[in-house]
Amino acid sequence: MILLYNVPVKRVCMRTLLVWLTLILSTIPLSVLALLTFPFDRKGNTIHRYARLWGRLILWASGTKVEVKGAENIPKGPAIIMSNHLSAFDIFVLSACLPVQFRWLAKASLFRIPFLGWAMSCAGYIPVERTNPREAQRSIQEASERIRSGTPVLIFPEGTRSRDGSLGPFKRGGFRLALKAGVPIVPVAIKGTYEIMPRGSLKISKPQRVTVLIGRPIPTEGSGPQQRDALMEEVRRAIEEGLKEAEGCHPR
Repeated sequence: MILLYNVPVKRVCMRTLLVWLTLILSTIPLSVLALLTFPFDRKGNTIHRYARLWGRLILWASGTKVEVKGAENIPKGPAIIMSNHLSAFDIFVLSACLPVQFRWLAKASLFRIPFLGWAMSCAGYIPVERTNPREAQRSIQEASERIRSGTPVLIFPEGTRSRDGSLGPFKRGGFRLALKAGVPIVPVAIKGTYEIMPRGSLKISKPQRVTVLIGRPIPTEGSGPQQRDALMEEVRRAIEEGLKEAEGCHPR
């Protein structure tokens, strides 16, 4: 029998089909529900709960079990959450399992997807137009105002998914935002999602155990642009340390 990652191909195909069917059949009705809810939920809190349900449905379909460590490190009030980015599955894991209301800072192209993009807008998620510096600056301003109002924002500082499972270089935009808003950065390390669906693949491999390790907040108050590079390095070290700790939860 042909194996893929030591899993029979038939089983991989069945699981992949179940996950994609669940994704399609849940995205459309939950997005419609978000549109109907929006006039009564301008802050997007209820709509974000729909996103949490959406993420949990996908995790259930894929057989993914998630362990969250360090949830007590997320401060009450404004913050920027920064996570490494291994797979598209990171979105489902973080939506489902982070125990706080937060808003995604995401590439603008996602907001142009029918139903999904409409729901993201209703939830108060913030689009970033990477190819237009003026629009990108406006996104940072909008995110800064959102954060100051008390709602944490989640960013992938790498800006894209890892090609090989390692931690890639960081973009500067998220750190400019953190310094502008003067709020702490919460480093998050995810381990296990790359094995579920690596970049460039639509297949869902065997059920995985995913670890989400939330580090202690890194303060930015009182820091200026001249501290940006040092701040980037500090956040990077914190995520790397989290990944090493999470590695112990994933014996080979």
